[in-house]
Amino acid sequence: MSAPDVVITLPDGAQKSVPAGTTVAEFVRTHIGAGLAKAALFARVDGVDVDLARPLDRSAQLAIFTAKNPESLELIRHDAAHVVASVVQRLFPGTQVTIGPSTDDGFYYDFARDKPFTPEDLELIERAANEEIKADRPFVRKEVTKDEALALFGGLGEKFKLEIIEDIFAKGATTLTLYSHGEWTDFCLGPHGPSTARVGVIKLLSVAGAYWRGDHRNAQLQRIYGTAFHTQKDLDAWVHQQEEARKRDHRKLGKELDLFAFHPAAPGAVFWTAHGTMIFTTLQYAMRRMCLANGYVEIKTPLLFNKMLWEKSGHWGKYRENMFLILDPEADPKLPEEERASFSLKPMNCPSHHLFFEMKRRSYRELPLRLHTQDVLHRNEATGVLSGLTRVRQFQQDDAHIYLMESQITDEVKRLTQLIAKVYQAFGLQFTAKFATRPENKLGDDALWDKAEAALKAALEETGLAYELKPGDGAFYGPKIDFDVADSIGRKWQLGTIQLDYLAPERFNLGYIGPDNAEHRPVVIHRAIYGSFERFIGILIEHFAGNFPVWLAPVQARLLPVAERHHAWAEEVQAKMLAAGLRVEIDRSHGKLGAMIRDAQLAKIPYALVVGDKEVEAGGVSPRKHGTGKEADLGLLALDAFLAQIGREAEIPY
Repeated sequence: MSAPDVVITLPDGAQKSVPAGTTVAEFVRTHIGAGLAKAALFARVDGVDVDLARPLDRSAQLAIFTAKNPESLELIRHDAAHVVASVVQRLFPGTQVTIGPSTDDGFYYDFARDKPFTPEDLELIERAANEEIKADRPFVRKEVTKDEALALFGGLGEKFKLEIIEDIFAKGATTLTLYSHGEWTDFCLGPHGPSTARVGVIKLLSVAGAYWRGDHRNAQLQRIYGTAFHTQKDLDAWVHQQEEARKRDHRKLGKELDLFAFHPAAPGAVFWTAHGTMIFTTLQYAMRRMCLANGYVEIKTPLLFNKMLWEKSGHWGKYRENMFLILDPEADPKLPEEERASFSLKPMNCPSHHLFFEMKRRSYRELPLRLHTQDVLHRNEATGVLSGLTRVRQFQQDDAHIYLMESQITDEVKRLTQLIAKVYQAFGLQFTAKFATRPENKLGDDALWDKAEAALKAALEETGLAYELKPGDGAFYGPKIDFDVADSIGRKWQLGTIQLDYLAPERFNLGYIGPDNAEHRPVVIHRAIYGSFERFIGILIEHFAGNFPVWLAPVQARLLPVAERHHAWAEEVQAKMLAAGLRVEIDRSHGKLGAMIRDAQLAKIPYALVVGDKEVEAGGVSPRKHGTGKEADLGLLALDAFLAQIGREAEIPY
């Protein structure tokens, strides 16, 4: 008796009927074509990623992924982790394996071994791993019972694997999925590519210490970091990008350009120098000016709030571990700290904005009400994740909350995406959008989330922006649109966000009087464009490699008097430039001209202005733009002509 047919629907809507049990690979080869069958790496069946060897046992939506899809990098890096682990155990018998996931930039695998891996060991492992790729060993999937899994890994002496197996089955699993290539076996959810040959090329990066399950009380392991790409060309481009990133590291440039510093007395909080503060305040002013010109009002709210606010907002239950708590001195000292806490520094502005909204009776005529804030916030980040300006404990955001009627959502999202595009384009940052839906750890019922997701998705689609779906990546109170930007060397950063919130108006009992003279519930949009100023500045330092455009540069021009007799004209020029709102300084080192030009170059100042006899006589300056070569020297210019030129470049572009 033949198997019943199932209907497979492709991304373009085309449908094919095939016998149940047909594998994905067979379906692609028979019903799509030999070219795709050869290029395919894995498939997505009704949203679940699967191997090409998996049978199609029910009617379903099917999508096929090849090396052209960005999702394929995660797959081959997972494959690469398995390949590296197999090679390590072959080269270093007695080494035990633990876990080996893919990461954003590659993969790692943790090993238990008494003797540390050396740089020479990594070179040996890397060569052997790439030989394993050439061996073209198929990845074979198999499901086993708990007893079979324990017998297999127990027989191999893999005590860490045995512990993981016990945990997996304790959580209700009925089988365990194994993947083998050659004689080596590991367990994971998959999927994997057809064979090791599809990995491409592996490069090992470093080795570091790690604790089993991240607990310092457990065994110390050795973590080998690596990456994988489809081709050597792609790997070479990535290596070049990493080298360029090291040159642009904002922590390195921040010190060299005297922009910011940190001190152990205030971990995770930034000390901004005069130059760094100038960049910070310029960005603040630019955002404030743009917001005020687009119907926002700026407010400030307290830094410290009673826990009743955070209980009302839901943060006390969902976010408390990230908050700086203040203990009640009258509470019983025997109680746990979290029970003695009565106040918290605010980690975000939204609940305080909700309080502000409800302080007076609101009319539909006020909506949308756009509240903008640049207050200081605090989040209790773990010491180990603090990283320069990109991960801090004290920060400020270009934060806004927009209170509006449901009928206004689409227009407001359009306005917001236009503002976001305007800002990012001013910095030469290309951006892409992601639509993120309800997470597991959410507040509110599914009906409310259905409503919020449908409203935000419809608004996003009205903008015409292409977007990527990110299931489960929304905020705990609502779906969101996140904006990723690509910097000048191609790295992606998540910056802006638009979050739609039906929940907060319910929890805070927010209302407005409608045209029918009855009370109605508003909705809230949370939005940021820079994100945090600290992180945004860190990204900009690396994006521009410290070579800021004139409007953002902390010092826009430096005057270089050739001799003492030229200082009077240099000071007159400085006074006129300061009066025009420009940021200018004089090099008073009395050094040689070549040395002064070199110092201005190293400081990455946009314009070095030479002042000598001919400049004094002509009433002008000889500007040299930051850069190299003869094209950087603009020759003698009348002062008014130069002021007009630099004035145009100093205008804030948004």
